[in-house]
Amino acid sequence: MTQDAGIIWLTQDAFDKLTAELEELKGPRRAEIIEKISAARDEGDLKENSGYHAAKDEQGKQEARIRQLEDMLRRAEVGETPANDGVVEPGMVVTIRFSGEDETAKFLLGARENLAEGDTLDVYSPQSAMGAAINGHDKGETVTYTAPNGKDIQVDIVDAEPYKA
Repeated sequence: MTQDAGIIWLTQDAFDKLTAELEELKGPRRAEIIEKISAARDEGDLKENSGYHAAKDEQGKQEARIRQLEDMLRRAEVGETPANDGVVEPGMVVTIRFSGEDETAKFLLGARENLAEGDTLDVYSPQSAMGAAINGHDKGETVTYTAPNGKDIQVDIVDAEPYKA
């Protein structure tokens, strides 16, 4: 499964949660902040009105999150959990070993939004250097990729299994 560089793989559950968050931010939460700004503006001098400035800061952060969510959902590819066939693809928990090392590293190939609440699993994007290199390869293969610092790195794919929330 090769992915376009702009596509974000999401489970249906993650897509639904992000859509609900966007609706909440664009509806009730946006109205709430507008009320706070209006109430603070009515207090008078805006230069020294900390309530006004705090509400404007909150509004800026919320609008940035709205833009982020809209972009993410526009680029989302909603998919089912991949098959448990040992092939690395978005939605898989991948275990790798850097060549020459004994320890393994385990991570989700995909988007952080797919993680269940409280899950601390590391996440690598399929568009990252390593993510792009291992995507489509099988458990047991060794893959070489060029890291952002220009060094060639070799990794052994120890395991690849579907993520279960």
